[in-house]
Amino acid sequence: MTAVTDEDHGKGDGTGKPDGRADGRWDDGLIARRAAAAEAREAEETAPPTPAEDAEPQVEAYAPADGPLPTRLDALRELVGLSRARLDRDTLAEAGRVLDEAAARQRLSSRHTVIAVAGATGSGKSTLFNALAGAPISDTGLRRPTTSQPIACSWTDGAAGLLDRLAVPGRLRRRPHPGPAAFDEALQGLVLVDLPDHDSAATEHRDQVDRVLALVDAVIWVVDPEKYADAALHERYLRPLAGHAEVTFVVLNQTDRLPGEAADLVLDDLRRLLDEDGIALGEHGEPGATVMSLSALTGDGVPELREMIGRFVSDRTAATRRLSADVDAAAARLRKVYVADGRPGLGERAREEFTDRLAEAVGAAAAGQAAEREWRRNASRACGTPWLRLWRWYENRGLPGSLDRMGQALTPPEEELTARQRVEQAVRIVADDAADGLPGPWAQAVREAAFTGAQGLPEALDELAAKAGTPGASKRGGGTETGRSTVPQLGGRPPKPPRPKWWPAAVLAQASMTLLQIFGGLWLVGQIIGVLEPGLVTPALIMLAGVVGGPLVEWACAAAIRGPARRYGQDAERRLREAAAGCGRARVLDPVAAELVRYREVRERYVTVTEFSTTGR
Repeated sequence: MTAVTDEDHGKGDGTGKPDGRADGRWDDGLIARRAAAAEAREAEETAPPTPAEDAEPQVEAYAPADGPLPTRLDALRELVGLSRARLDRDTLAEAGRVLDEAAARQRLSSRHTVIAVAGATGSGKSTLFNALAGAPISDTGLRRPTTSQPIACSWTDGAAGLLDRLAVPGRLRRRPHPGPAAFDEALQGLVLVDLPDHDSAATEHRDQVDRVLALVDAVIWVVDPEKYADAALHERYLRPLAGHAEVTFVVLNQTDRLPGEAADLVLDDLRRLLDEDGIALGEHGEPGATVMSLSALTGDGVPELREMIGRFVSDRTAATRRLSADVDAAAARLRKVYVADGRPGLGERAREEFTDRLAEAVGAAAAGQAAEREWRRNASRACGTPWLRLWRWYENRGLPGSLDRMGQALTPPEEELTARQRVEQAVRIVADDAADGLPGPWAQAVREAAFTGAQGLPEALDELAAKAGTPGASKRGGGTETGRSTVPQLGGRPPKPPRPKWWPAAVLAQASMTLLQIFGGLWLVGQIIGVLEPGLVTPALIMLAGVVGGPLVEWACAAAIRGPARRYGQDAERRLREAAAGCGRARVLDPVAAELVRYREVRERYVTVTEFSTTGR
């Protein structure tokens, strides 16, 4: 058999003429094309004018699909836009490519269906391509690889834009041979593309196959009895494209080489392999890949395949189904970055625990206790005996043994040193709770929002503690690099609590008891020195009444202030707790909640993308 050269390839299209045209004129060279162009201009000048409304457009714009595809593409576009700040470019690359290719396909003709014929070396795909076209358009022979570039055969005009998108050279664009195949009404709009061998030793041939397969509307995989189970075919193409089953034909060729029932056995085994690849088979009226056997050389089964392709093309939905399958594949790749394992978020329990930890770090309980003690101290000063007031004055002088000094010295230094650590621990725990179950990128975004907002939180809590007068507040937040607080302190004591209305009466009663003590004492002194008449009982009783009455008044006041002092301390603790919670909410919880809202928003877009999946992914 004589090998067909590349030069011979451009000189014929199977019509029996050297140039592929019925009149035998050769028009594949530069001079011939110029001559043809000159003849065309001359014909236009001599021909009568044709009304514009009678001219048929060569390209028909893509008609928007009625169905979920436009909604899914819009949702995918919004999903990519909302995720650019959270996901890296490589993660969104496939989704961006699908959007670009969908937009490019929708700008082109919707009347045409582009089907690629792909196969391994020696599978007979070019022979099948010629059989479908009704003419030897694509070279066949023993030389390998026979097909070095994609060859296209278009049944109708208007496919130039589609072929430009596939980068099919003008010299490799053909029309079917005049005959039943060319005038088959069902095939009008078909663009058949013969691809190079996908297992070719030439790397550029495999690259062309991969490029064109990503752009066509459907593909016919031609396999032969020897290579139908080839791992390269199944692992590189069929398995990754399992979601495109509805736009896939798998044809077992060269059945004429199989004796008896061997063809049926091989076909059954092929179906088994496709099922293992995850490819749904279109059997019993169910959507899926079309699987059949034929012999392109003898023509056995070719009319049946042509009929199936005719129904497929006349349906005019191949491009929509291909784009929908591409969206499904892109969504499947993005699933791990959008679908959470559980129900992530900030529950009330997590918020309360965060508030408790901040309150502990800011010393809310200590502030409440200090306020309660201050209330009691003021009450004892106001309602106590003069001797107690003298003792308090002694203490306030700061002499050795002062209880105030001892109280300040007893402040646990380890609490002062770990206040910042407590704040950091509270932020870390609430961030982990909020990010629990989230996909990796969104969990990282939640943690970054929490830690970024927490910058300056210890200092802000230190300011709250200082305003509340909590002892040691100047050291809770850590302050500046020199270890001193950047917030001015307010003296280390809470402001004096308000005086209740009954305090003046208690003070008057205590003054009366003191006067009784002084009066009785002076009376006794006067009797002792002989100034007054003797009589110890009466002055002793008066003095005893003052001595006993003073502590009784003080004890009664202490019992009376117990409840108000406790409420005052609780109010102080609550106010500091609420202030710390508000500070934590503004700096940590609100940014975390904003990230969770953003995640829910993109999650809703992702649900829209996958809601009408055609592949069940």
